[in-house]
Amino acid sequence: MLNPEILDTLLRLLDEAKASDEREPTAMNLATVDSSGRVASRVVLLKGVDERGLRFYTNYQSDKGGQIEAHPQVALCIHWKQLREGVQVRVEGVARKLQAEESDAYFASRERESQIGAWASLQSQTLPDRDTFEQRVARYEHEFEGREVTRPPHWGGYVVEPDMLEFWYGAEFRLHERVRWSRHGQTWTSRLLYP
Repeated sequence: MLNPEILDTLLRLLDEAKASDEREPTAMNLATVDSSGRVASRVVLLKGVDERGLRFYTNYQSDKGGQIEAHPQVALCIHWKQLREGVQVRVEGVARKLQAEESDAYFASRERESQIGAWASLQSQTLPDRDTFEQRVARYEHEFEGREVTRPPHWGGYVVEPDMLEFWYGAEFRLHERVRWSRHGQTWTSRLLYP
């Protein structure tokens, strides 16, 4: 659980980023590890923050889903280049699947085309040609024609429960300010780091 100071700082920075010129203020890099120890990273979208941690949604059968299943310890990095002199938020912790009800609620809020896409995409698998994907999209458009698109059982959310969170504030001449929070049990402590 994030303490109130960390949560307030994170939410304030996120609000600042959303009000700034950042093109995609909710973009964050997610790093995972596969069963052989190989590290992979990609950008996902931050879809919520609360005292539990940071949330994102994906196909559980994707490469990232399989990697999280095997090794739930992950890292996130958000970089708001246009905010102040540049701000980063670094997070390390455990990714846990959200309850079905929470994934259902978020899925229902998505655009219909995105909902259809969640059914049509065999994310991370080899696609023989684009036409094959377009045919799958058409198939699910037909299947759900005239009715609500339900959430696929292989699609849902994760919450990353941090045990480390760092606020990195850029400064001129690379004299940055770094505040690192570490969790020990239920207690969070902070310390400054050299830039």
